[in-house]
Amino acid sequence: MTRLREVALGSRTLALAFVLIWGSGFVATKIALQYTSPFVFLTIRYGLGVFCLGLFTLFFPVSWPREPIAWLHIVVAGLLVHATYLGGSHYAQYLGMSAGTTALILATQPLVTACIAALWLRERLRLHQWLGVAMGLCGVALVVWHKLDIRAISIASLLAVTLSLVGIVAGTLYQRAFNARVDLRAASLIQFVACLIVLVPLALAVEGWQVHWSWQLVASAAFLVIGASVIALNAFHILMRRGQATRVAGLMYLTPIVAVVLELIVFGVVPSGLSLFGMAIVCAGVALIAAARR
Repeated sequence: MTRLREVALGSRTLALAFVLIWGSGFVATKIALQYTSPFVFLTIRYGLGVFCLGLFTLFFPVSWPREPIAWLHIVVAGLLVHATYLGGSHYAQYLGMSAGTTALILATQPLVTACIAALWLRERLRLHQWLGVAMGLCGVALVVWHKLDIRAISIASLLAVTLSLVGIVAGTLYQRAFNARVDLRAASLIQFVACLIVLVPLALAVEGWQVHWSWQLVASAAFLVIGASVIALNAFHILMRRGQATRVAGLMYLTPIVAVVLELIVFGVVPSGLSLFGMAIVCAGVALIAAARR
């Protein structure tokens, strides 16, 4: 019984860390993209990640995959979660899609995850959990309502954000299915290297590698590497291993709330009454999703 309580407490701590850090990542990305373009920034981000994790593996032993197929699974999951998800979402905004529209489309992740988990993973959701998924999506829509601008949507930006959604849903489920036993530290380094191989040609060919170096850019990249890509994302994967996929994916609904609070603190953007109402609905929805069977 004590062991179960320790695991539950650890899961809550991981969930809190994921929500706070992942939500903060929206603001850090917003700052960084003022100084460079998406693919160039992601190349800098993962280059820094390879350097940091490479140093880590020199001083602390990690368990490397022993079979070639395990390496392949790690690379596939990494390209989906890191390169496809982040590259697609960043590039959609670079092409003119508003941050609110991007956030709303990506907020369908828990709904898509719930449908796939019900069919593929045989996870049975209770009625109140489906209600929570719907409430969370509606709440996010209210939170980002003031940022929605459908006039700025183009075919290219819509394709980019759709690829981003496919990447995060498929990547997290793929990671859970095929990389459930890997050392996440080794997996992160392998995935960062794989992302660099893909992103460097894109940064050079598509964007011409233009960077306005500043301490804000470097600080944002460092935070996103250590905080988002290592701590938050690995916390998310650990939670996916321990619990129901839909319950864990539902945490994504909370990240826009953190972003709104940080925008208030950093940029002085005051949330509207509609956004505050949406936050309350989001919290209620996530509570329903997480509600355990008696």
